[in-house]
Amino acid sequence: MTTMHDLVIRGGTVVDGTGAPPRTADVAIDGTQIVEVGAVGTRGKQEIDADGAIVAPGWVDVHTHYDGQATWDPDMQPSVDHGVTTVIMGNCGVGFAPVRPDGKDFLIELMESVEDIPGTALHEGMSWDWESFGEYLTALSSMHRTMDVGTQVPHCAVRAYVLGERAHDNELTAAEYQQMAELVAQGVRDGGFGFSTSRTILHRSRHGYIPGTFAPDDELAVIADALAGVGRGLFQYVSDDGAHDPGELAWLHDLSAKGVPVTYSLAQSPFEPDAYRNALATAAAHAEGGATITPQVAVRPTGLLFGLRSSFHPFMAHPSYRPLWELPLAAKVAKLRDPEFRAQLLDEEPHTTQKATIALATAWHQMYELGAEPDYEPLPETSAQAIADREGRRPQEVVLDWLLKDDGKAFMFSPLGNYVHHDHEAIRELLAHPNTVVGLGDGGAHCGLICDASFPTYMLTHWTRDRTRGEKLPIELVVHKYTQGPARTYSMPDRGSLEPGMLADVNVIDHENLTLHGPRMVHDLPAGGKRLLQDVDGYLQTIKAGQVTMVDGELTGARPGRTLRATDTGVDRI
Repeated sequence: MTTMHDLVIRGGTVVDGTGAPPRTADVAIDGTQIVEVGAVGTRGKQEIDADGAIVAPGWVDVHTHYDGQATWDPDMQPSVDHGVTTVIMGNCGVGFAPVRPDGKDFLIELMESVEDIPGTALHEGMSWDWESFGEYLTALSSMHRTMDVGTQVPHCAVRAYVLGERAHDNELTAAEYQQMAELVAQGVRDGGFGFSTSRTILHRSRHGYIPGTFAPDDELAVIADALAGVGRGLFQYVSDDGAHDPGELAWLHDLSAKGVPVTYSLAQSPFEPDAYRNALATAAAHAEGGATITPQVAVRPTGLLFGLRSSFHPFMAHPSYRPLWELPLAAKVAKLRDPEFRAQLLDEEPHTTQKATIALATAWHQMYELGAEPDYEPLPETSAQAIADREGRRPQEVVLDWLLKDDGKAFMFSPLGNYVHHDHEAIRELLAHPNTVVGLGDGGAHCGLICDASFPTYMLTHWTRDRTRGEKLPIELVVHKYTQGPARTYSMPDRGSLEPGMLADVNVIDHENLTLHGPRMVHDLPAGGKRLLQDVDGYLQTIKAGQVTMVDGELTGARPGRTLRATDTGVDRI
């Protein structure tokens, strides 16, 4: 009797994730593993005709914030819509374990403030049947999903667990440092992928900067020593200075020299536009010296989506707009179209003491109409300021007209980082550098203001096919940056490439017709919480661990995804 494979994907253009050029090949799968790539003679119990399609590994997204959503949602949108088969959460120092029984509200408030995830959804959706980090992983493992989920030990949760109401303090004892370090080490021994922290002033709650923002170097050094003692686990952080501060880059090298791999967020800064090149050169030099420092980079400008249903737009802090905050969308639109009210609103300025809010609300030169076919590399002459100058109007009039399109459902795009020169050239340099991987998609977070979980699709459409304002990138590089690259960074040797023995995570993609649609707002989180989704056409099939989870954009109901525990040799799927 002839043995049949469980699944054979036939005749596709295989982009295998290793960086090798595309080639025509079949991919055979038995159980959860790829067993053959090439000319597969044996038939499959199930076969997929991939002629004319790209066959690539499932995307590995290492910068997400599904920490709460993963406890109630088996489908993991929006990431599943874009071919993601593995996510890592617990980034930026925020998360939900370890937690004391009286510390839950504090961690929810931090997550809501830093990552714009509705607190009401977290309160209603989470079961909180854990205290330790290891118990959190056990709770996660009780649910099977469309993708694999791993996480890191978050600094804020560790500080809150050890210090309680003193979580923001920075005058600590050696014993408190050691207690935090032991919690981190135990979390990693229990299966965490590492430790995360935040050193950016952008991360604030009503109490001020989040715990750990100004943590002394001694505290982080003790934690790094603990990681080194475990023998695995990386150090992930976000910072305002990582791209240009020689002292901080040296500090990263010292961490890595302890045997602790480091990954940090890197973007082009509007204040020092060329500093990212120094960071790239430093990462390359450190790699030559044996250090492991991996900048995580974005695939398009880090920016915000302004709309009447967003968490922010330029008129949000105007006195006349405040009574409209809680009105239904149709009522808001009707009021904003009233000529008398419109004139009053346009004559006002933001009424707030928050300088950052004022800056965002009045940066007319970096506000663009997003459109139904979203353009994330808009020309400078299409900004609200440029259009207003040409038409002899005020830029706020242009912006209000944009917000009222599509009966108030339209979005604007306001790029912040990575867009100093109004093009994607800095991003191209960041992506093409051999020491970077893609991150920063923030899946599950910034529910009312950002939808960058669509990064994988944008990588394939914009960077390999559609870009007109500069060089494109080769598809084999693009796929590597979102598959084998991040999988290796996070010590997941069982995934990220289409090779025999690897986990059978695969995307079959109609590359020619792959289409990223405009974002849309839905209210489907627990307690009616809102979030942004972004639809896509062109993912023909997504396979997770050998099972088809998505066909032509529709979930099949298969949930082969598991919770990941990092181990000394790789990962366990539990």
